[in-house]
Amino acid sequence: MTKPIIGISASILIDNGDFAGYRRIYVNEDYADAVIKAGATPLVLSINDEDSVIDEYINIIDGLILSGGHDVDPRNYEENPNPKLGQVLPERDSFDLKLLKKAKEKNIPILGICRGFQLINVSYGGSLWQDLSYSDKDYIKHNQVYGPEITTHSIKVEEGTKLHNIFKKDTLSVNSFHHQIIKNLGQGLKLSAQAPDGVVEAFEDPNYRFLLGVQFHPEMLHRVKDEMQGLFNELVKEAGEKR
Repeated sequence: MTKPIIGISASILIDNGDFAGYRRIYVNEDYADAVIKAGATPLVLSINDEDSVIDEYINIIDGLILSGGHDVDPRNYEENPNPKLGQVLPERDSFDLKLLKKAKEKNIPILGICRGFQLINVSYGGSLWQDLSYSDKDYIKHNQVYGPEITTHSIKVEEGTKLHNIFKKDTLSVNSFHHQIIKNLGQGLKLSAQAPDGVVEAFEDPNYRFLLGVQFHPEMLHRVKDEMQGLFNELVKEAGEKR
């Protein structure tokens, strides 16, 4: 039996060196490493707007990871850009939203990480604070800037959720690399974990076979924390069962 194939949505990197302005397709290596360690084959999905190509991606893959990257364009949740909005890539929003829609139609397992988490929330009708500072609450630090394998704050994992079943812990420490947070949780999504300041750190769709979103970066922690690798193991397990 062949290994499950896990698609990983790619981003675009603009070269600032010898080939300034040159566009490169990329994902961070940690995503692929975590998938391989879980026993599956990673497939990087290049951004494009050809429906036939996206359909072929979905025909090939057994599971989908929506990876991190640019801010989600606020036009996707009917807001104008605020001054502290980071760099957006509308073509990636369109691509990822199509991937998500078609993956759900195929009923394959889905994991959204950081930007992917935020994009899933928006696709369910939710919204984002374009920067933490636009909310009137006091927050802990959510962008640690350095040390991807260092955990900097705790989260509380809700009992009875798929995430709790995977982590088997009520609380754990995570890394944090984001300046945007969920404002309104999308319709039909269930809170799975939150930070001490109330920031949503994970959600799931209880009416879908396997759809999880996490604000932190488990792919950066999978070598040092078994429970983070366990998240990818569960995704691959679900992908294998679908086949």
